[in-house]
Amino acid sequence: MDERVVDQNVQHDDSPFDRTLRPKSLSDYIGQPKVKDSLEIGMEAAKLRSEPLEHLLVYGPPGLGKTTLALVVGHEMDVPVKVTSGPAIERPGDLAAILTSLDENGILFIDEIHRLSRVVEEVLYPAIEDFAIDIVIGKGPTSRSLRLNLKPFTLIGATTRFAMVSAPLRDRFGSVHRLEFYDNDALKEILIRSAELLNLNFHDEGLYEIAMRSRGTPRVANRLLRRVRDFAEVKADGVITGEIANEALLRLEVDNLGLDNVDHKVLRAIIEKFNGGPVGIDTIAASISEEADTVMDVYEPYLMQVGFLERTSRGRLATSLAYKHLGLNDLRTTQSSKSPQLPLENLE
Repeated sequence: MDERVVDQNVQHDDSPFDRTLRPKSLSDYIGQPKVKDSLEIGMEAAKLRSEPLEHLLVYGPPGLGKTTLALVVGHEMDVPVKVTSGPAIERPGDLAAILTSLDENGILFIDEIHRLSRVVEEVLYPAIEDFAIDIVIGKGPTSRSLRLNLKPFTLIGATTRFAMVSAPLRDRFGSVHRLEFYDNDALKEILIRSAELLNLNFHDEGLYEIAMRSRGTPRVANRLLRRVRDFAEVKADGVITGEIANEALLRLEVDNLGLDNVDHKVLRAIIEKFNGGPVGIDTIAASISEEADTVMDVYEPYLMQVGFLERTSRGRLATSLAYKHLGLNDLRTTQSSKSPQLPLENLE
């Protein structure tokens, strides 16, 4: 699948850009007020007791700032953060090597923690609870278990699939936080900060145009800002106005709700080929030449979030909001209103 400009997952050219724009302190971290308040109190209490912060589990859709939040916590606690991911830790020995290398009160951040293997998870349990790991030396009857003490540390786990985190692991975290999608005003604040860091010339309405199309996701907002910046430098002397932002995003085929041409293809396939549904996911995928898993995991979530798609037991159904957004008449409503009414005596 080609990379989409509105994709919430990280893309190959995002990393250098993200590193430049990432906030380093909690005061620079925009949005998520409940999470910030909770972390601020927890970090202050941990500093007063000279203890590591309690273990944290952060979950939510991709692109909302889970990794950034972990790095902010490390900066606020003035401790180093070691970053890894669930799939990268293949064997218990890999985890043991990481844990033994952590500094006093340091932070281990594991992204996509739900993808840890069960064997690795078993090693992680005593590390979280007792700051120790059990290592088996030798094989067979001569094997013996050795407990290795660790320096106190904080584990921060992040996941996009909270339900897939095993219950024993989930219960060992001191606090669990869900990151919410951002509203347009918060995204505009993020874009203002990003534009100032990049020394861009902009009008507020230009950044708001970008915010509206960012799907509630800072990663998408910053990526769109980069594309609009390029367009403005070529077509408008580098000034991002509302008109320039709108024109640039229309050329990228991103509409005023952040839907791109693929989202439109999905909706039009359901409406024009299958009379609005209900229709099965495999049929939708075949009609637009995509994999069913891609449609279900990549395209569907946002269409459901904005209320354009409904998932029923019989299949996917386009809502009246989808018809309205595409400028189409919902013939289902028209037909139902014109259906003949039987006299009451005929119903007896």
